Amino acid sequence: MLAVPPPGPAGLPADIEHALRREALELDRLDRDVYRQFDRDPSEPIVGLGPSDAPFAIFGRDPGRKEVELGQPFVGAGGQKVRAALHRHAHGTPLPDIEASLAVGDACFWINTVPYKPVGNKAWSMAVKKRFQPLMARLLVECWQGEYIITLGREAFFWFGIGQPRAVRHDLERFWAEETRFESTHRITLTLDDGTTRPFTLAPLPHPSPLNQRWFTRFPALMDRRLEALGG
Repeated sequence: MLAVPPPGPAGLPADIEHALRREALELDRLDRDVYRQFDRDPSEPIVGLGPSDAPFAIFGRDPGRKEVELGQPFVGAGGQKVRAALHRHAHGTPLPDIEASLAVGDACFWINTVPYKPVGNKAWSMAVKKRFQPLMARLLVECWQGEYIITLGREAFFWFGIGQPRAVRHDLERFWAEETRFESTHRITLTLDDGTTRPFTLAPLPHPSPLNQRWFTRFPALMDRRLEALGG
């Protein structure tokens, strides 16, 4: 039997943290070299969470190299685009430094499809996302009271169809096909394994990665409009 490391300072409910750590021990594509480089425990989930009454959540794909280095979510090149928009929205000024970047995120609820860095930053397989989905869904439903979720990229948006009724998946596909998907919102109901349901409103945006050439330069304006519409 594999030994599960003791809980770390992730601030997660104990049973969910233990379950995440157990799953991490079985991940074939976990980028253990990067965790080793920064002397990070590869079984410790990189989950920001945040205030349970945060006005909205930001939902991404998975951590990258910078996230492992700092032990914080959404702090790489793409995440800094998000945090810069949060700073503009809160203070009306450009983001000055990394300290301000981290501080402005304290009011948000942060979460990913899988809270571990994959080798090569390639998206985790559907099989892996399905394994982690019940745990990440519980974090959304049990640890956060809000309604609006800004999803970053296709992977994050379609995560909300994993393990859900066909009608939910069909509605997600239909919405994503619309040209106005980055300006509109989509109402869904997330169902947990125990039958618990919770409605959310998704406000999708493109992934802010520099590799996403089509949308990278347009992302700040799109994010600014989302924050203006959602308030908070």
